[in-house]
Amino acid sequence: MKIPRIALAAYGFAILIVVVDQLTKAWIISGLDLRMVGQIPILPPVLNFTWVENRGVSFGLFGDGSARWMLSVFSVVVAGVLGWWALRADRRMLVSAIGLIMGGAIGNVIDRIRFGFVVDFLDFSGTGFFPWVFNVADSAITVGVILLILDSVLSEKAAKVGVAAEKS
Repeated sequence: MKIPRIALAAYGFAILIVVVDQLTKAWIISGLDLRMVGQIPILPPVLNFTWVENRGVSFGLFGDGSARWMLSVFSVVVAGVLGWWALRADRRMLVSAIGLIMGGAIGNVIDRIRFGFVVDFLDFSGTGFFPWVFNVADSAITVGVILLILDSVLSEKAAKVGVAAEKS
């Protein structure tokens, strides 16, 4: 089976996100020793590096760590489905979204399997608008979901324009 070039772009995005995510977490863990320090002001009060062990999912759901393996399996399945979807994708924005979400899911599942938690450290809570601490993988997933929604809206709009043109 030949893998389409556009699918390779999704896989490339995913690999890039995993590498950047894992390198930043390695730096946070070993280079800055943030686990011991707890918090490092970067641009106070806007940005701090703050050590958070996320044992659950968003908003503390399953925060006791009881769902570690279920969440890990779920993330791997999601990444696999996204990888399959990339083989059939034909739009650049869709492929970018798939790659970002896939890479973010894999980056976080690596942590969950290695440590039993996801390492979060980007802390913008000093702004008063965004209280969550997150990481590169989380950012990639968020941007990927936004692109996925945008692609869906734009492709539906393009399809409706095409249908309208054919009726005239």
